[in-house]
Amino acid sequence: MKSPQNNFNQNIIKLEPIDNDRLANLCGLLDKNIRQIEIFFDVEISNRGNSFKITGDNENVARTSNFIERMYDLSGNEEITPKQLHLYLNNSGELLSHDYENETKHNIKLKKIIIKPKSINQKKFIDTINKNTITFGIGAAGTGKTFLAVASAVYALENGHVKKIILVRPAIEAGEKLGFLPGDLAEKIDPYLQPLYDSLYECLGFDNVNKLLEKNIIEIAPLAYMRGRTLNDAFIILDEAQNTTISQMQMFLTRIGYGSSTVVTGDVSQIDLPRESSSGLKDCLEFILKIKGIDAVNFEPKDVMRHKIVTSIITEYGKRKKNKD
Repeated sequence: MKSPQNNFNQNIIKLEPIDNDRLANLCGLLDKNIRQIEIFFDVEISNRGNSFKITGDNENVARTSNFIERMYDLSGNEEITPKQLHLYLNNSGELLSHDYENETKHNIKLKKIIIKPKSINQKKFIDTINKNTITFGIGAAGTGKTFLAVASAVYALENGHVKKIILVRPAIEAGEKLGFLPGDLAEKIDPYLQPLYDSLYECLGFDNVNKLLEKNIIEIAPLAYMRGRTLNDAFIILDEAQNTTISQMQMFLTRIGYGSSTVVTGDVSQIDLPRESSSGLKDCLEFILKIKGIDAVNFEPKDVMRHKIVTSIITEYGKRKKNKD
């Protein structure tokens, strides 16, 4: 281990009540979850049945013990996937707090699944969507902002709050001039809209999504196709909004009609517009939050659901670039 020997400690915890299904859920396939916890907290973990021995730095051992006990509590109610575990690890301080443990009011209860926010900012995002007409979710890919927006839209549809879901993306890679691509409209735009389809499939299931698409209750389209429309009684999501121009953002925001809710998501550090074009997202954030009924949530690096090794790789690339500069 990397820590000095005199700081080493061992702790043995026994998880109660003994439940083999919960233990299997906690440990993961071939103990992959346990290995993930080991790497994150820089400890060694061995277990036999419900008895877990944790070895490492004093502070890390204590944190790991508390974390495993908390995850065992959760294992009876939800599947502990590597993806979910990673986000729990990144927000382990909040996970172990009293407030975090007892809050369930931010869960999105859909007919197919229950969506549980895994961080303070994810809970704040859901709360902000529920309280405002327009919500901006700003942050890097992998923070869950698009998925939570889609889940909120599905919840609104299932509970009769809206009559339609409209999902929009700027097809910046083709300059929104898609005519040169082969196939019909769906075949032309699908590559740019696939992340939205993926979120819908997870929330509703493949067959239900296709049925709602056929009935035009769910509409997925490039931003250019929103021009000239007024969208009433709809839940509207604009994804990858950093790639809108100023005029496109103005056009989109003025499409909103009565009884509609809107979520705009984007990452202002990943703008793919030509250099001569300014981002409509960056521009509107300079003044738009002054308007009542509009709010924003900024996601942080700890909200990103990535493997710890990816974070280390990004850090090393950043050091390399700094040294070259």
